[in-house]
Amino acid sequence: MPRPEIGGYMHRSLRFPSGALLLLLFCALLAAPRLAAQDSKVMGELKFRGASGIEKDAGVWIDGTYVGYVKELKGDKKVLLLPGKHQIAVRQSGYSDFVRDVVVEPGQVQKIRVAMPLLRGARPPSITAELKLTVDPGRAAVFVDDNYAGHASEFGGARHSLLISPGKHRIRVALPGYQTFETEVSLLAGQKQEVKTELLKGSIEQASSDIKKDQNIQKDQ
Repeated sequence: MPRPEIGGYMHRSLRFPSGALLLLLFCALLAAPRLAAQDSKVMGELKFRGASGIEKDAGVWIDGTYVGYVKELKGDKKVLLLPGKHQIAVRQSGYSDFVRDVVVEPGQVQKIRVAMPLLRGARPPSITAELKLTVDPGRAAVFVDDNYAGHASEFGGARHSLLISPGKHRIRVALPGYQTFETEVSLLAGQKQEVKTELLKGSIEQASSDIKKDQNIQKDQ
């Protein structure tokens, strides 16, 4: 976009009302980073496609850092990486991890189809309790007893919850850029309980060891 010049000629030739001109400049500034990412000759892009609904909700780690779940990694959450070798790990509770090493090339798009077989012998507990998680942001990763369970939006709302075995469990909710939330629940068979939290903004260095080095965990009061 040409740089606006100061002087009567430029002002007269455009003939925009001042409000419309400001709106045009604002929209251009918003679009510039998005266009730059799309046309990048330096970064490469990874596009993920889940083989089924199970894989579409699976969590994605790149080089050991959680970035989100498969079906959301597009648009303003698309994955742009520096050229070179990267490790991709996709996880879903009860299924074998999908792990691949990929080489990202400048300005190129790679499509990754994710398929995850059911773990041998995996089965839900016969006696359960119900835990509802209301978390903001809903894309945060949820860990139960240090095992990845899914993203928070899978376990909240009117029709969603997490079925777990009765007893005491450690719940950890983590997302890069936020402080990790951790609490404990103790559930009886058939009991229903809800945990609500809004993650506090922070640095990626404050994320837990599940997605990054463990620091400054936000404790439930």
